[in-house]
Amino acid sequence: MASSIRVRAILNGDTAEVQTLIQHPMDTGLVKDAKGELIPAHYIQQLTFTHKDKTVFLADWGTAVSKDPYVKFAFKGAAKGDELKVSWVDNKGATDSLTATIQ
Repeated sequence: MASSIRVRAILNGDTAEVQTLIQHPMDTGLVKDAKGELIPAHYIQQLTFTHKDKTVFLADWGTAVSKDPYVKFAFKGAAKGDELKVSWVDNKGATDSLTATIQ
C-alpha cells in the first residue's frame, strides 16, 4: 500500500501550529467488497509527532478513525527551522514517517 503524509507546521508567536493529512485506507474489517466478502481490517494504530526528541503528540487509534485522517494540533517550545518528525504504524506492521521543517 502506498501511503503519504503531508505536514504543514507554522510558528505563530511561541506556538507551532501543525496540520497533517495522512493517506491510509483505515479499513474497519466490517465492510464488504463488491463480492460480499469482508475487507480485512487495516488501520493506523499509533501516530507520533516528535520535536527535539520529545513526543509532542501521540495518538492511539482503532477502527473508528476515518479514511485519510486529518490531524491538527499546536505545541509550544518550537522555533522556525526546527524539525518535526511524524510517524505511524498500522495493524499490519506497515510504517511511514516524514520530517518537516517548522516555518
